[in-house]
Amino acid sequence: MAQTEHFAVRTGPLGPSVDMVVARMRALRSQWPQADGVAVFNEVYLTVTEEIDRRIDDGRGFTDARAACALDALFAGRYLAAVDAVAEGGRPPACWQPLFQYRRHPGVRPLQFALAGINAHIGHDLALAVVDSCQMLECEPADLEDEFDRVGDILVTLEERIREDLMPGPDLLEIADPLTHLFGSWSLDRARDAAWSAARVLWGLRELPGLAGEFRERMDAGVGLVGRCLLTPLR
Repeated sequence: MAQTEHFAVRTGPLGPSVDMVVARMRALRSQWPQADGVAVFNEVYLTVTEEIDRRIDDGRGFTDARAACALDALFAGRYLAAVDAVAEGGRPPACWQPLFQYRRHPGVRPLQFALAGINAHIGHDLALAVVDSCQMLECEPADLEDEFDRVGDILVTLEERIREDLMPGPDLLEIADPLTHLFGSWSLDRARDAAWSAARVLWGLRELPGLAGEFRERMDAGVGLVGRCLLTPLR
């Protein structure tokens, strides 16, 4: 069943406002305790979104600022819509449900929360954001590929930030450690590639809403299953 989208992305001179989503994520940071699993993801994602915003403002790295703004803001807006759905007592998309369900579980480590959020956001939301952007800008996915790649390159800093801030210590050098196994079983690069392929499929199915809806539902459920595995309590 399709989920209701609550968060509306405001439009500015260059299109959807990245500043608005950054402000919203900063507000959420002040509302949630640091140990909250959704707050862990929010903190990591906020850092990346702030960097994208700086590069757009500085004219660095993006050949089409309007397309970059649209893609980044619509992408972030899907995460914020999931937050709003839960806050209002509703259900977020299936890909986000494990993170919200386990957000206060004492046996789940911060690294797992971050990975589960990234899995939901890239595995499900990114493909839909590409389609949203194409519809808003009246273009084809191929027209957004350069900006998709540039945003994706910045998203790689998610993994770097996780390694710097959330790796618990030398125990991860032990190959038998369950967290080592979980971290090594998920790939951001492969998730990005899958998101691009999914976006192209969804765009090709835009004249077939029944098939497109079924594809989105299956994608959502599959990403949710991976997220539940990533959040397996380890203690």
